[in-house]
Amino acid sequence: MSRIAAAVTTAALAPAVLLSSSAFAADGESTTSATPPSPTAPDQAAPGEAGRHQPGKDESGKDQSEQDRKTILAIIGDPMASEYMKEAGNQAIADGPAAMRKFIETDQHRIRLDDYRILIARLEHKAGPALSAAIKKIFNGDNVTLEEIRHFYQVTQHELRDEDNQVEISRIINTGGPGVKEAGKKALKGTPADRTAFLEKGRYHAQAEDDRVELARIDEGWDGPILSEAISELLRGSATPAQLRHFLEVTQHTLRDQDNTLKVARIVERGGPEVVKAGRAALAGTPADRVAFLATGQYEAAAKDKKAEQDKGKGQQGHTKPGQTTGTGTGPAANTGAGSGNTAVTAQGGNGAPLAATGSGDAGMMAGGAGTALVAGAGLLLAARMRRAGSAG
Repeated sequence: MSRIAAAVTTAALAPAVLLSSSAFAADGESTTSATPPSPTAPDQAAPGEAGRHQPGKDESGKDQSEQDRKTILAIIGDPMASEYMKEAGNQAIADGPAAMRKFIETDQHRIRLDDYRILIARLEHKAGPALSAAIKKIFNGDNVTLEEIRHFYQVTQHELRDEDNQVEISRIINTGGPGVKEAGKKALKGTPADRTAFLEKGRYHAQAEDDRVELARIDEGWDGPILSEAISELLRGSATPAQLRHFLEVTQHTLRDQDNTLKVARIVERGGPEVVKAGRAALAGTPADRVAFLATGQYEAAAKDKKAEQDKGKGQQGHTKPGQTTGTGTGPAANTGAGSGNTAVTAQGGNGAPLAATGSGDAGMMAGGAGTALVAGAGLLLAARMRRAGSAG
């Protein structure tokens, strides 16, 4: 009975034991998959990874320093970098990573701003009105950024310079000769580079052609030997535009005055008292005085001399009494006449005294001498005849 009871109990409990065992096995597998076991050996590098370098924190900083050094070298190697920029960059490299980072983030921008200010200040030397006003505005403005000042130097200044060039070319055209006008108008229709080329060289070549034409015109209308010879020599040679311009602006006036001086001296040599006086004053004066003498002064002085001569003749005629003659003979036949002007004396000696007169008084003296000689000759002839008669008897 006890064995039957045990068998029945075992049969009744078997299903429950099997079910609980299955559940326990499932729970064990779930726990194992969620929590892996602790390693029992060090991790090994995967194939191909054994020689690969894994940077740490300090090594990453070294890479940044090397990159900063290369950046600074590129900055100071730029053709636009100033000596101050180069000096500051090299000093930052020498001072280490912190100094290099500060140079890249702050110092280089401040130095570059100063460098652009220096470059823009140098533009003032040859700036026209528009560019000059803009430069002053840049320096007087507050909080001008690096981008603004860079754009001004790289773009704006060229636009303003071209505006000034157009104004200057228009002014040159208004005052230039035919060649300059033609070349200037062509430049105005061209590019900014064409206008710059005209102002730097083209205008002078065009001016040289106009100057040669002007020199030929001066030579044709001038009668002085000194200036004419110099012009001919200049045109025959290979004078530069600058030499031609200097001759027209300076040299020709000096040579023109030399010719005028010779002309005044010749007029003084043959002029009357007033002409001599005015001519000597012109010779001692300025070139303008000599021009004025040749243009009008000599004629005014000659008119004064002529009037003085006329007044002198009228005065001498007024001192002659009616019926008085200028001769020394007697009777109407001896009268030489009394005309107007200084006609009584035909010539004067060196001291201003009248030459010896040869009037009727001298003729009487000559006639008396001839008669005395005739009487003496007749007496001698009579004495000779008497001697011949006595010897014959």
